[in-house]
Amino acid sequence: MSIFERFLSLWVALCILVGIWLATLVPGVFATLAALDYASVNLIVAVLIWAMVYPMMVAVDFTALRDVGRRPKGLVITLTVNWLIKPFTMAALGVLFFHYVFAGLIDPADAGQYIAGLILLGAAP
Repeated sequence: MSIFERFLSLWVALCILVGIWLATLVPGVFATLAALDYASVNLIVAVLIWAMVYPMMVAVDFTALRDVGRRPKGLVITLTVNWLIKPFTMAALGVLFFHYVFAGLIDPADAGQYIAGLILLGAAP
């Protein structure tokens, strides 16, 4: 494992802290970036998520797809976990935390949006 992979949690935490620091230092820039949205999707976030997912998409070995039918067990397990278990688990956790544990801290309309986001996060393989 490379040093980047070994300390990934640390890099993420540092990026969060730097982002918070920059947002307090130049709030106008971040307000402008936050306003760049279309259909309730922030365009900056969409581009960055695409940049994060793209390397995984190009690393897919499409020639291996021919052999999926010979041993479908892995595909069946992956589809079951990704589409039947994870979304419902994330929905249950979202309801638990946003409707009960943190109910007094979050607006009920926002809680529904957060739960929808958690369900999408759970469905992401």
